[in-house]
Amino acid sequence: MARICWYYFKEGQTQDAIAQRLKITRKRVNRILGEARESGFVQITITDPVGACVELEALLVARFGLTRAIVVPAPMADTDVRAFIGAAAGRYVSQALPPGGALGINWGGTINAAAQNLKRRSGDGSRVVLLCGGLAQSTYINPFDNAAMIARALDATCYYVTAPMFAETAALRDALVASEPVRSVLAMARDLDVALLSAIDLSDQSKALEYGVISPETRRALLEAGAVGDICGHYLTAEGATVTHPLTARIVNPTLADLLLIKERVLAAGGVQKVAIIRAALRAGLCHVLITDEDAAGALLG
Repeated sequence: MARICWYYFKEGQTQDAIAQRLKITRKRVNRILGEARESGFVQITITDPVGACVELEALLVARFGLTRAIVVPAPMADTDVRAFIGAAAGRYVSQALPPGGALGINWGGTINAAAQNLKRRSGDGSRVVLLCGGLAQSTYINPFDNAAMIARALDATCYYVTAPMFAETAALRDALVASEPVRSVLAMARDLDVALLSAIDLSDQSKALEYGVISPETRRALLEAGAVGDICGHYLTAEGATVTHPLTARIVNPTLADLLLIKERVLAAGGVQKVAIIRAALRAGLCHVLITDEDAAGALLG
């Protein structure tokens, strides 16, 4: 893989030339290059200062009292913005996480993209803590897989919440949260150096709905209860207050109070469909650093 990537990205050779040189098929060269990008083995950085959307970043910091905002250009129509925001999040976390630091994550496509863009480390004693339970069935965007990817990139010890994301009953949820090792892992939240959080919206474009994490009936009920989305399993109103709903009593996650003790909370989320939950998270105090796109930034400031 390293040799093919060197020839292609550093020397600028075509895939056909590489295939002939290594006596393999062009199709295999293309597949290996794709795997290199997806795994984070190859990382592409664009250093154009205009692309940083500096004015929007400054306005977001001033309006919402953030320590920092990072705004990426809005992608073309029908392009998944999560890949761009996740790439920026991966680069930011690579800089922000101190040597031997503890990083908490929740789940989603943005977290998956961030995992592919982390600067690799080795042997500094870092820790990765998953801040949600698992899914019994999912696509490649699985909480456990995302945590493992990040841990591999950072050469870190990984701590998993060995419980489902949603317990069958509220009583079972309470029992799981009180049991070991779930209790100890959730308790790590309050001592994290950095948390990388994504936002789950409740629009008709919601990935939680698409992936079958929640049903259309549950989505409607949450909307009727006043929710606009969730951050790390905490469903919030537009004003940033928590929502009471039968589902929220079954979610295995850290308490809101523990999340608010994390030293640096990084929210990576974009797309206009997520503006309501991003704003709710800002009002709830769940964000020190916001990483988003031009369209969402403009809507937040509008």
